[in-house]
Amino acid sequence: MKRVVWGLPLLTLGVIVLALAGAAPELLWTLRAPRVLAAFSVGALLALAGLAMQVLLRNPLADPYVLGTSSGAALGAIGALLLGGLLWLGAALGALGAGLLLLALSHGHWLGAVNAREDDASVRLILAGAMLAAIFSALATLLLTLAPDAGLRGAIFWLVGDLSGAGDARWALALAVLFVAWFLWRARAVDRLLLGSEAAWLLGEPVRQLRRELLLLACLATAAAVSVAGAIGFVGLVVPQALRLAGVRATRQLAWLSALGGGALLVLADTAARQLAWPLELPVGAVMALIGAPLFVYFLAREAR
Repeated sequence: MKRVVWGLPLLTLGVIVLALAGAAPELLWTLRAPRVLAAFSVGALLALAGLAMQVLLRNPLADPYVLGTSSGAALGAIGALLLGGLLWLGAALGALGAGLLLLALSHGHWLGAVNAREDDASVRLILAGAMLAAIFSALATLLLTLAPDAGLRGAIFWLVGDLSGAGDARWALALAVLFVAWFLWRARAVDRLLLGSEAAWLLGEPVRQLRRELLLLACLATAAAVSVAGAIGFVGLVVPQALRLAGVRATRQLAWLSALGGGALLVLADTAARQLAWPLELPVGAVMALIGAPLFVYFLAREAR
């Protein structure tokens, strides 16, 4: 674990330097650096959202993309754009609505339950989330048919996940730092919740309040990421799970390392998206799916064994 704690920050720095390398001086601070900052911020937010969902559901395969939260945020954002509303507000409402609908479909009182039986509801939540993700993606695609033809290609790229139009993302980075601070503040309670709701409750932790906070954090982090770069999947699954396999278990270390790892992974994926088909640019969400989907299958097979 010590090698991960020391090595990941150095690896992250190296990935950022690689992403900035080769840019013309006049473009470095106006185009390349803001894009790298946006990729790092989105990756950090998605990794933290995945970590929150994995704690909430006590399932290491939980992820905003797999559970439909990203698709709900994308649907809300597209609806807001068509109605002339605020992108981030539509994404936030869509993500929160998807999260609440997921819990309602699985078990109406799961969020407030404190017993071992309800801890086993995570399998139903995963299945319900996959169903909601398909429905929200279909609805978002139908809404895109209402978009003007001139902006249809860009809208499709954004729906898949695209950083070419990302603006100033310093607010997203500040939000990621705030969420890391929340995990550090709640580290002991989160570790106890991972033991089971009954054990956490017996140890004096406010289980119901903690679950609500985790759900809100996951939805807000996902909404912020989607409003910057569209629906990018698998970051929240791959990074926390890889860190656990490397021996990082405590929430206090897992939180900030997940943020660093998620940021570095998406910066690396975005660099690949820019370089693989140059001078064309691939959507970073598609590149991330090619990385994350095989790893998801591997993790699933590992869990089955």
